[in-house]
Amino acid sequence: MKISLSFWLCCLVLGLAGCVAGPSPQPNDPFYAPVMTPSPDSAPASNGSLYQASRQMNLFEDRKAGRLGDILTVVLTEKTVSKKSSNVEITKESDVSIPGANASVLGNPVHFKGLGLNTNLSSDREFSGEAGAAQSNNLIGDVAVSVVDVWPNGTLVVRGEKWLTLNQGDEVIRISGLVRPEDVRPDNTVLSTKVANARITYTGTGTLADSQSPGWLSRFFNSAYWPF
Repeated sequence: MKISLSFWLCCLVLGLAGCVAGPSPQPNDPFYAPVMTPSPDSAPASNGSLYQASRQMNLFEDRKAGRLGDILTVVLTEKTVSKKSSNVEITKESDVSIPGANASVLGNPVHFKGLGLNTNLSSDREFSGEAGAAQSNNLIGDVAVSVVDVWPNGTLVVRGEKWLTLNQGDEVIRISGLVRPEDVRPDNTVLSTKVANARITYTGTGTLADSQSPGWLSRFFNSAYWPF
């Protein structure tokens, strides 16, 4: 049985289109899961003393995240604006004139089918291109994250996510990065602009998210796999 070339071409297009589309976020990703620290054994109570070795008492500081497993709130205040424009114009003109040669036979000028030997060439080329692009993004909200590691210098490694289940799909916000203890405010919050090496993702799944993305064939024609 012979398989036509169009069949293999369709298979190739479908395969490339599948490579172009990225995977959708999935809940319960272990990378964003909170770190569970083992509970310490309770020390015997000290009768007659207010101090307990098994309890933390912050008498002269605010209760802020600083240990493995602690929770702090990242205040999203992201706003980016970018604008780019380009204008290119190229003009080139050339003119070449070659006078006819003084060729004659027995005193008569040479002609070819009634045409002389005079030549005049001219060319005019012009190119003009203009492009512009503008983009702005604004992300405001709060995301609670947990401390998954503490470096020797006190820097906190935080990660967390927030899933919102709506009637037509899900929306997810994920964030990870590094936080200095000095940047954590007294109410145990930190601005997203203070998070180093931040990775912030805001996306969604479901009907609303699918309606805002092009189909697989459009993604293929707009991808680097399309040679034209």
